[in-house]
Amino acid sequence: MKKRILQVVLGILLLVLLAIAGFGVLYAGRLRTVNSMEQLTNYDDYNLYRMDIRYDYSIDDVINYGITDNQSMIDAILKEALPLLPVKMKAPQFGCSAFGTVLDRHIVMGRNYDFKFDTSAMLVHTAPADGYESIGFCALDNLGVVDALQTKSRFACLAAPFACLDGVNEKGVSCAVLTLDSKPTFRITGKPIISTPMAIRLVLDRAATTQQAVDLLLSYDMFATSGRDYHFYITDAQGDGRVIEYDCDSPERMPVVTPTRQVTNFFVMHQDKVASFQKNGAYGHGRERYDAISAVLDGAPSGQDVQVTAWKALRTASQEPSPEDVTSNTQWSIVFDNANLTADVALRRRWADVHHADIHGNMV
Repeated sequence: MKKRILQVVLGILLLVLLAIAGFGVLYAGRLRTVNSMEQLTNYDDYNLYRMDIRYDYSIDDVINYGITDNQSMIDAILKEALPLLPVKMKAPQFGCSAFGTVLDRHIVMGRNYDFKFDTSAMLVHTAPADGYESIGFCALDNLGVVDALQTKSRFACLAAPFACLDGVNEKGVSCAVLTLDSKPTFRITGKPIISTPMAIRLVLDRAATTQQAVDLLLSYDMFATSGRDYHFYITDAQGDGRVIEYDCDSPERMPVVTPTRQVTNFFVMHQDKVASFQKNGAYGHGRERYDAISAVLDGAPSGQDVQVTAWKALRTASQEPSPEDVTSNTQWSIVFDNANLTADVALRRRWADVHHADIHGNMV
């Protein structure tokens, strides 16, 4: 009898040790990721951080989980990023203006991320074994985080690769997601389904040109998260700028690809139905910012430094806080250089405090 009890105890102990060992293997790369986090600014409340993703993730596994609504999307992300841990996350929110242009032989994309609630930001560096190296930016309020260096927050930030709102990869493809005022897209035709943040990760990991990004996104059906609708702006190292939109006038929400130099928060495909300084129903708003960006880019003197022109356009289109407007309050402004593979970023309209990152996530 005693021998039997001893065998049972040893068996349980072995299972516990195997479980601990398995957990250690599973989280070794995640712990290295957690330890890579740094704070880059020292503002009063909301700051800029950086991290290197040093665990193996699979975007395919996230998609194959079966995304049909906000909760299933969150479940899929947490299963991939934080297996076995009880972490909560809310569906990401998005706002913004963006433009892509050739300035003095530089191919750049400028991006304002606008959202009425303040947030810290994370520079996310990834180099997946089956994809392209990239840097992207994540709004940490979407992960329930203010101070990323707190222990619980560090682990929550492991989900950051799947919550990036914009970025650039090693092939010079940059992309951004921007909100619209139409009903959320829920396009189901029998293809695999992706959600809004999955689109950004797919493009950064797997597209070498704008055309490849377009082909990639059109090979999936789309579920728009958080009760809002969105479009996606993509540029590449050749200066090919296009927006992918799911037509609000189409009952099937047919995807439409439109070449454009800039986008804000209205359907570029329906820009003839959009007036400045007003809401335009399902077609969106922000025409005045679109026109302001256009005026800056069109009026740039020949030979003017690319950074001067790009930052002038971002300042012109930036927004102060407005509690009534979800796309107010510019949280960050970025100039992605698609040729030199860099990102220059300023938080909350601090135009004199710009931080410079290369494609490896190094601050230079």
